[in-house]
Amino acid sequence: MAQLPPGIRFITSFSRDQWYRAFIFTLTFFLYASFHLSRKPISIVKGELHKHCAASHGVELGSYREYAAQIQSVRKLSNASQCGWEPFDKNNYKQLLGALDYSFLCAYAIGMYLSGIIGERLPIRYYLTVGMLASGLFTAMFGLGYFCNIHNLWFYIMAQIANGLVQTTGWPSVVTCIGNWFGKGRRGLIMGIWNSHTSVGNILGSLIAAYWVSTCWGLSFVMPGVIIAVMGIVCFLFLIEHPKDISCSCTPSSSSKAFLNGASRFRVQMPTLNAKETIKSQDPEMQHLLIDSENSVTSQNSSTVGTGEGRHGTSAISFLGALRIPGVIEFSLCLLFAKLVSYTFLFWLPLYITNVEHLDAKRAGDLSTLFDVGGIFGGILAGLISDRLEKRASTCGMMLLLAAPTLYMFSTVSKMGLEATVVMLLISGALVNGPYALITTAVSADLGTHKSLKGNARALSTVTAIIDGTGSVGAALGPLLAGLISPSGWNNVFYMLMVADGCALLFLLHLIQKELRCNADHTLFKEH
Repeated sequence: MAQLPPGIRFITSFSRDQWYRAFIFTLTFFLYASFHLSRKPISIVKGELHKHCAASHGVELGSYREYAAQIQSVRKLSNASQCGWEPFDKNNYKQLLGALDYSFLCAYAIGMYLSGIIGERLPIRYYLTVGMLASGLFTAMFGLGYFCNIHNLWFYIMAQIANGLVQTTGWPSVVTCIGNWFGKGRRGLIMGIWNSHTSVGNILGSLIAAYWVSTCWGLSFVMPGVIIAVMGIVCFLFLIEHPKDISCSCTPSSSSKAFLNGASRFRVQMPTLNAKETIKSQDPEMQHLLIDSENSVTSQNSSTVGTGEGRHGTSAISFLGALRIPGVIEFSLCLLFAKLVSYTFLFWLPLYITNVEHLDAKRAGDLSTLFDVGGIFGGILAGLISDRLEKRASTCGMMLLLAAPTLYMFSTVSKMGLEATVVMLLISGALVNGPYALITTAVSADLGTHKSLKGNARALSTVTAIIDGTGSVGAALGPLLAGLISPSGWNNVFYMLMVADGCALLFLLHLIQKELRCNADHTLFKEH
């Protein structure tokens, strides 16, 4: 018998279940990358919506009215003025651009709280598909303002609000799906790698938007809109919500007694462990992060589960019940400030580079992708460290502590030249996005499968929505504050970001203290 080719041997070395898990990992990666891809164009196009009017500086005051009349005539013919695109060609353009960011992010923050509750009661595949198709429509709608010669500010604000609402369908859905397919072993590393879809989407969105920004900025929105809509169709055709749907033996947790995903439900009976075995098999977040006494956990069992019973006897968790899970409030408030910093960079970094490095919109957009490249390594590093130390809060706290002085260095060093800017973009991206990535993925999955829930994985979507929804409040505030503060100087924006990092660290101190105390107690126990 002839020996099998190396490629075939490689394929057969993995089981059917492993191939399905790899497929879901890859599919959800690109599905959510398309969400971030469609959010990025606005930051790239800002430099084109408002341009510095170099021509106007050479006009003498006596001929100003005649020059203004000529400009108005040109604007009507070519859909743009020498200062950019009306109404963003005024001196208050930073406030107007900040209003666009705030409209999207405020709608996103409000919608996120509802999205998790709705998503866990609907089939994820349908829910995510509709959201992606609608996101494609409203993303392209913003770009149609260019082709239809629309200069009404409210048109663009409404497009941003609508897009912000429908984009909330993405995160709770994909986190719940990936949580169903992957257990808690090495969750930090796996989800750290998986969460790089955020940076990959930002990079692709920047490159696609930058390609057309100087020639036809409307396509900078239309093309990402088409891409996310196509990915919505792919989601409908291929997304498998749960291992149970294809009789796969994969389970989200080795100790869970019941697993639920959207409208799909199944139940697995696990052998009962005695008290000593239970202590040994506790998850890292139970040992170090979410430390509770046996009595408080018992109390949680009766208080965290909502009143509505599923058709197989498993109830959906209530909003207040999810808030009672130890660690949810602390990490939610930490993410509020961490996401404030991250989204300020997301929406304002290209414009900052344009002003400081004096580059055009395309080159500034390309250079800004280095921040997201650093974010990829930061997310993976945070997951790897937290798995090794079994301390999620301490890992986040360490990176936040390093991020604040790094931001100050970035504001200083970036004025020294392009090479220094490149280095600081990579370092800042890693330290800013590391905690953000860890909290929104591994920590959310840990809290959504907390022991007090008795294996009710329907809580995962709600917990994820609460944490990311609270973080999105900060995401809405960051770009808005940047728009209001930047006229007084970019240094003040960086001071605001450093204060936000400090506040994020402050909300984790209680959990960090618990982790360190638990580690000390564990060491003392081993010595005796």
